[in-house]
Amino acid sequence: MSCCVSKEAYQPPETEMPEGYPTRDEVLFASTNVGDGLVETHIFVPGMHCGGCLAAVEKAMAAIPCVKHARVNLSSKRLVLHWTRQDANPRAVLDALTNLGYQAHLDDGSGAGKDKTLSRLLFSLAVAGFAAANVMLLSVSIWSGAEGATRDMFHWISALIAIPAVAYAGQPFFRPAFRALRGGHLTMDVPISLAVLLALGMSLYETSIQGENAYFDASITLLFFLLIGRVLDHVMRERARGAVASLGRMAPSGATVISDDGSRDWVPLDAVAPGMNLFVAPGQYLPVDGVVVAGGGEVDCAIATGESDPVPAAPGKSFPAGALAIGAPIVLRATRSARQSFLAEMVSMLEAAESAKPAFRRLSDRAAAIYAPMVHLAALLTFIGWVVATGDWHRAVYTAIAVLIITCPCALGLAVPIVQVVAAGRLARNGILLSDGAALEKLAQTDRVLFDKTGTLTTGHPTIRDGVNHNPKILRLAGSVALASRHPYSRALVTACEGLNLAPAQESWDSLREEPGKGVEAIRDGVCYRLGKASWALKETVVECQDRVVFSRDGKALDFYSFEETVREGAPETVTWLQAQGFSPELVSGDSAAKVRMIADSLGISVAQGDMSPADKIARIQSLQASGHRVLMVGDGINDAPALNAADASIAPSTASDVGRRASGFVFLSNSLDAVRMAIAVSRQARTLIYQNFGLAIVYNLVAVPIAVAGFATPLVAAIAMSGSSCVVIANAMRLNLISFSGKPQRKTAWQKNPLKRRMSAKIAGEVG
Repeated sequence: MSCCVSKEAYQPPETEMPEGYPTRDEVLFASTNVGDGLVETHIFVPGMHCGGCLAAVEKAMAAIPCVKHARVNLSSKRLVLHWTRQDANPRAVLDALTNLGYQAHLDDGSGAGKDKTLSRLLFSLAVAGFAAANVMLLSVSIWSGAEGATRDMFHWISALIAIPAVAYAGQPFFRPAFRALRGGHLTMDVPISLAVLLALGMSLYETSIQGENAYFDASITLLFFLLIGRVLDHVMRERARGAVASLGRMAPSGATVISDDGSRDWVPLDAVAPGMNLFVAPGQYLPVDGVVVAGGGEVDCAIATGESDPVPAAPGKSFPAGALAIGAPIVLRATRSARQSFLAEMVSMLEAAESAKPAFRRLSDRAAAIYAPMVHLAALLTFIGWVVATGDWHRAVYTAIAVLIITCPCALGLAVPIVQVVAAGRLARNGILLSDGAALEKLAQTDRVLFDKTGTLTTGHPTIRDGVNHNPKILRLAGSVALASRHPYSRALVTACEGLNLAPAQESWDSLREEPGKGVEAIRDGVCYRLGKASWALKETVVECQDRVVFSRDGKALDFYSFEETVREGAPETVTWLQAQGFSPELVSGDSAAKVRMIADSLGISVAQGDMSPADKIARIQSLQASGHRVLMVGDGINDAPALNAADASIAPSTASDVGRRASGFVFLSNSLDAVRMAIAVSRQARTLIYQNFGLAIVYNLVAVPIAVAGFATPLVAAIAMSGSSCVVIANAMRLNLISFSGKPQRKTAWQKNPLKRRMSAKIAGEVG
């Protein structure tokens, strides 16, 4: 690694990549743009599995000049790098990983299939269990009084069983420990491996000198219980991050591309490029984001909106990757590649949330890194102390082995990351995604909430105000004019005309023309119709019509339309809950003060400001922060992005602009604002569980270490205690999935109900097809 080269002077080398390494072009092709001139590259490192691995890899990456940012996700065993295309140096990264003892390659999804790690662990556990049972039977015979040659024979038979069993079943510990030592750093596998090998070595020595005591049963049983702990740890971690796996399963491995001559060819997902026409059969997930070209079916968009009702797949309609085709096949024109799709963005957000480094996580990693060398020191001092005190080096080694195992800082290393993973999964199952793991910690500290209005507290889709009777013939005529515009009021008017059989606008009128900021003008048989502002549609402006849309004929009013904004589902309950929690919610909007005040009054928000620019919103946030408050901003538009960045924590709906989603720490997929209180409740409970896990880890060490040093714990008891402490910490974090929050809706959301329905639909379609 070129640790001494300055980042300013650094230039990537032009030398060829060693055999087996991906080329620089291959690495850049597999990378995605993340803004600010940076690209993101995913490296799969299957050998990482503990806090020591994480610390070593991140430290090595920090020393490489071209790497601007690096994060490790232990659950998915991925290293995520941010660098520029000009400076990217894959060889430096792969060389650094090789020097640490890790094999690595570009993440091509090969690690997302069958869980090979669990299969290997279970097989190792079976071997250790079989050997432990047989060695234990021989040990019972020795304990029953076998002496002399008989005892020695049983010892050698035990050795013949234990040595190959330990050599194979210990691989999950021995291999990582050897890599760590070769790379010059310590992991939690080093003391475990040392303890098992010491117990086996001492047993072989006793057997070779025809000693009375051998510890083959202890060494293999010790390994058996350690493997039980490792299997439980792996299974619970995978279960905790099940949300990521569920999202990943929604991405098909490939797509059917329709060529220019009409032929259909199946291609891998990574080969799908924007502009390609794709055939999607009913029951299949949309492989990429796209626009419908042809088809008459429906699409289940619950993944993006949380709504369970399917949406008609009309030509020109856009749908995200991961949505489910229903009823009839559709032809989709790809608008984004698979790596840049909505589904890929959600998976990336979840994985970033799992591997981010909030303050609690950094404290946990630092404590585990400092504690790991102390484990070996404690074992050495225990050995010396027992030799000096008793002169019995057999007992001294035996006690030192117990200390090596019982003091392994697994529980301390898991205290924070496991809560982080469980919280991300709990939120994801309720349609809330974390784009920044640190946001969970920041949200738990907030005490003020600022809401944007349009698209946040309201749906952004106005409706015609109820209680006004409109002439159906005039309404149908106005709706025909409104078809020519994409303005929200025009869309609302067209929606109000459902059932009136509107004729296509171009067929109904001789000419159509939209005046930006004014309205739509339509002419038929020399008569001029206008739909829009009163000052433009009427010859003589009527003052009381200023806030209404007017439909006129030759300057004379035919009808007036008043619109109202639809409050987002769950908004009243969320505002009431926030006030009860002492958050003092405020409404900040760029809309007119009158409209802002009306929405604020309907929701019971006392502090509301309108006509605010993005700079005004930032100024309000900074004012609250200067007063000692932690601010949560909830917004959706491009104009909200600066405020979302300025706030301590931020939440945006999935319908927000790309800029708004990237600027926020949380993104909720449902149409309900219940997501805000759910996110706050989960973040606060997660903080409590982190405190509890720290307490459990500290109490365990305060109790277990003195017991082991005093010689009251055998290596077998130490293995059970160490594995048990890790399982207790994980089980405590899993309680987050069982706790019912007051902020959670009582009914199940579409996000919770639909995955099973989607999987069943896909399975049925596959069997029929």
